[in-house]
Amino acid sequence: MHTTIVIVNYRTAALTVDCLASLAEHVVGRNSINVTVVDNASGDQSLTLLDAAIKSNGWNDWVRLMPLERNGGFAFGNNAAIRAAVEDHATGGQDRESASTDFVWLLNPDTIVRENSLDRLIAFMKDNPKTGIVGSRLEDPDATPQRSAFRFPSLGSEIDDGLRIGFVSRLLSRFVVAPEVSDIAVQTNWVAGASMLVRTAVFRDVGLLDDDYFMYYEETDFCRQASNRGWMCSYEPASRVVHLVGQASGVTVRGVVPKRRPRYWFDSRRRYFIKNHGTIYAAVVDAAWVLCYASWCLRARLQRKASYDPPKLLGDFVRNSVWLRGIAT
Repeated sequence: MHTTIVIVNYRTAALTVDCLASLAEHVVGRNSINVTVVDNASGDQSLTLLDAAIKSNGWNDWVRLMPLERNGGFAFGNNAAIRAAVEDHATGGQDRESASTDFVWLLNPDTIVRENSLDRLIAFMKDNPKTGIVGSRLEDPDATPQRSAFRFPSLGSEIDDGLRIGFVSRLLSRFVVAPEVSDIAVQTNWVAGASMLVRTAVFRDVGLLDDDYFMYYEETDFCRQASNRGWMCSYEPASRVVHLVGQASGVTVRGVVPKRRPRYWFDSRRRYFIKNHGTIYAAVVDAAWVLCYASWCLRARLQRKASYDPPKLLGDFVRNSVWLRGIAT
């Protein structure tokens, strides 16, 4: 079985090189794996640095660079390589560069792959033929697990996220998007795109990632479309991948003062709810979140609670809501 690994770089050449170095022991000497590094029109020295690293480390036979002419976002960058892999699957080439691809492993540039991580994902797929997507256990460099298996966002999850009251959270626990980390393999709604193995058959059945999402929610939406077609999504903690959270996007970096949330995050969230639930549901969800979060902000001020939310979050949310932006993306 052949696997194509896809890494999308946007001005993160050093991180991408570290990721490739961690992949070397998984790939060298195995004709069944190749890596495509997509450069999303970085406009910096990324291509030069990546090309030099590939040549100096002797990775030429298993890594290829795919420079794009424009930065169309995370899904757009992944799709460029996925499309080639799906076409290779259809033609059934036999050499390393064009071998028939059975799996595509989407991997963030800000990841370090632990021992046997890919093999365990592939083994899980072989044992579970109805599973079309499987994700790894993401973790900090010290092996502290990160929440990597999720439920689909809903009205209940948005109320809980905005309100932040203990007894309400307990009542809505079955809607929480990020449940506690599981130590065993489980079926889930969606997994983090930082490490997500997908059967080529799923892309051929469902289509590629929706590149109208610039960044965020694209993997959530893709897993939802796959679920709608009867494919299962699973989480396999035996596959371990270090994720340097937010290093690639700069939006979700932990341990620092939060960065103001970019407009594309709101655009992606709005698109997800409208696409999968309709405009009326999306408008209700927006109203619920705003009212609940405003209540939290008032309580936090009166009780002098610390807030770790991005600055200007409430105003930015309202400005980018379904009511003011409509169905625009």
